[in-house]
Amino acid sequence: MSADSPMDRLRENPVSVASTVLTGLWLAALFTGQEWWLALMLVSYVVVIPLVALLFGSDEDREAHWESEQWWGSAEDWFGTGSNSDAERDRTEPVPSSAPDETPLETLRRRYAAGELTDAQFEAKLERLLETDTLENVEERAARDERDRLRDRDREFE
Repeated sequence: MSADSPMDRLRENPVSVASTVLTGLWLAALFTGQEWWLALMLVSYVVVIPLVALLFGSDEDREAHWESEQWWGSAEDWFGTGSNSDAERDRTEPVPSSAPDETPLETLRRRYAAGELTDAQFEAKLERLLETDTLENVEERAARDERDRLRDRDREFE
């Protein structure tokens, strides 16, 4: 057999083949009016394809279906704590406290710059922060708070 035989391609791409076959099955069921097409679609994408990736897929397939934080999120997202190594680091290294007049955006930027947050964690926290307020409003509030703080400090010296 040559390297490009159908069996070789099947062995090299089990997740793609499973996805294609299962998608074809549930689409055929949908278009023929079967009532079980939705159940097949859900079971296919939530159970069967990740299992095929785990059992027969390449490292990239396993990472895409099982180790990706984009789909499942990190342990911190689910449980409020990091992995064991993060917990051990937190016990040994004190987390620097933020300045009392520091805005949430400044705190987030400082923690990211200090390496306390990964890119994904920074983006997720920034997105949550911006859900409650726009970036411009946060920066305007920070500038206004800074002006107020300077004005109060000047009044103390007078």
